[in-house]
Amino acid sequence: MTVTALTSADQEPAPAPVTMAKALNQALHDALAEDENVVVYGEDVGRLGGVFRVTDGLRAEFGAERVWDSPLAESGIVGTAVGMAMAGMRPVVEMQFDAYAYPAFEQIVSQVAKMRNRTKGRVSLPMTIRIPCAGDIGGVEHHSDSSEAYWCATPGLTVVTPSNPADAYSMLRESIACDDPVIVMEPKSRYWMKETLSLPVTTAPMDRAVVVREGADVSLLAYGPTVRTALEAAEAGAEHGLSVEVVDLRSLSPFDDATVSESVRKTSRAAVIHEAAQFGGFGAEVAARVTERNFVHLAAPILRITGFDTPYPSPKLEEHYLPTPDRVLDALETWDWEL
Repeated sequence: MTVTALTSADQEPAPAPVTMAKALNQALHDALAEDENVVVYGEDVGRLGGVFRVTDGLRAEFGAERVWDSPLAESGIVGTAVGMAMAGMRPVVEMQFDAYAYPAFEQIVSQVAKMRNRTKGRVSLPMTIRIPCAGDIGGVEHHSDSSEAYWCATPGLTVVTPSNPADAYSMLRESIACDDPVIVMEPKSRYWMKETLSLPVTTAPMDRAVVVREGADVSLLAYGPTVRTALEAAEAGAEHGLSVEVVDLRSLSPFDDATVSESVRKTSRAAVIHEAAQFGGFGAEVAARVTERNFVHLAAPILRITGFDTPYPSPKLEEHYLPTPDRVLDALETWDWEL
């Protein structure tokens, strides 16, 4: 048998690494191409392609009737999306920056979250609200908030947050296909994170948490921008003989109690990491749920490593505000490891 060697010209080119921003762009592109009911709009998402270029090129390909620039009125953006979704369309709207979503708080909480319940299931709202979130980009006030606790405290909303390009693609596609409203919180500091993807991307369902690093001594529970922080802390801890398991929560509401509890019961210790302030933050809900379900398995109280209980600081100070691997490891040292 003669074996013919493939030349470089015959070989399929290896997939190139793509950023999270590009993965989101591809997800929007594919959703627009597959379903004519999908529309994308928001401030500067059309001609400019979005502040972070997540929508770059979509208007040129799909036209101004499918991808367009809205007025600077977040309540109007979400309000019109409610009407479109009630009429059978699948709008995908961008809030541009996390704190910019606050003017639309009334629409999201009173209309988006409650429509299915208010109509006894007769009316669904298949709409997606994209919120670039969190800090570590040198942003000023109103550009670096972590608002997940507000949305998670609102029944009727699904809240998810990807930490990598693969999840960004798959979770956005699932969100757009969902017949109920989904808030996708996109960590701005990870928009330029690169990963090699091969389409179609297959990941865990968007309502499931995922163990991204196995460990035996402690479970670090993180989401969005802090997953990388947890992984870096795990690497540093391993140098000192600490075996750290890292769980990417991915879905904040609904919450994957089963995966988290399985991890915590294995390690008997857990810490939650997020950028938002600690008081009333999402980490408090995680700590409560983990304790309620796994109390007899815990060797120590659940820790929270978070931002401070202050407004987000100026860019010169954000490195002191954000959770870091060193802060994570310092917090773990406060436990009595002899217990």
